[in-house]
Amino acid sequence: LSPGRGLRGASLGEMARHGGPGGFAVAARLDPTEIGTGATAEAPDRRQVRINGAPASANSLSEWLSVLWLTPAMDRLFAEAASGRRRFLDRLVLALNPGHAFHAARYDAAMRARNKLLGEPGARDEAWLTALEARMAEHGAAVVEARADAVASLAERLAEAPEGPFARAGLALEGGQEEDLAQALAIGRSRDAAAGRTLAGPHRTDLLVAHLGKDQPAGLCSTGEQKALLVGLILAFADLVAERAGRRPVLLLDEISAHLDPLRRAALFERLAAAGGQVWMTGTERSLFEEVGGQASWLEVADGRIS
Repeated sequence: LSPGRGLRGASLGEMARHGGPGGFAVAARLDPTEIGTGATAEAPDRRQVRINGAPASANSLSEWLSVLWLTPAMDRLFAEAASGRRRFLDRLVLALNPGHAFHAARYDAAMRARNKLLGEPGARDEAWLTALEARMAEHGAAVVEARADAVASLAERLAEAPEGPFARAGLALEGGQEEDLAQALAIGRSRDAAAGRTLAGPHRTDLLVAHLGKDQPAGLCSTGEQKALLVGLILAFADLVAERAGRRPVLLLDEISAHLDPLRRAALFERLAAAGGQVWMTGTERSLFEEVGGQASWLEVADGRIS
């Protein structure tokens, strides 16, 4: 019920039940708005979205529902390549700015067209290159602005937070924020043609994260410290979304308890209960969620069925 491929990066074709007739549908009622998405067996790769029964774009889902998640695959976020942190950042930005996906998609489309044009043999179509670079500059500026706003707002909130079980993260953006992107792209045409890719623009930005308490880059922290930084970051961002949008985001926390010590686990459950909103937590051992008590509904998944 959110734009993009979701927490597993699954394609639409993978969403249909294995061995079933094909297609799938998911819907939710948001007091009183009704949203839904799915795909038919006849067109399994074409996503359909409806808002109150009327066709809508996938990006419009963010206007009604914000979703944030943590999965075990994200535990190496601070140690992996910058592309993973950009995807993470853009998912956060989308929760604050539903229009972000539109500008990011238009920027990427223009960049792909430019790369293709630069790679073609023969004389270049300078006018078409200029038009594509202007489009990249226009949508790239919107991407940069939305990212900068989200990072600055979240960094301020984290810096002012008291010390607690979850380490406070310092945030900054590095690279890909050229003042005159159109000019930088025009100057770099020969360089980009030789490289086979565009070497300037917001697709080169990296999200820098540091452990404020230790004044140390997150990538150099221990596995436990990185997990605590990530959890603290998501919880703080959920509060920011609630403040800005007037509604709390839905949180999806996959295997969250298995990688937290008892102190942090108890602190997490206490903070989630105090914040309110809907939270989905998954795990393979019920004992890791005992501190939740009667504040949660318990569901068991086995053999493709929920009970």
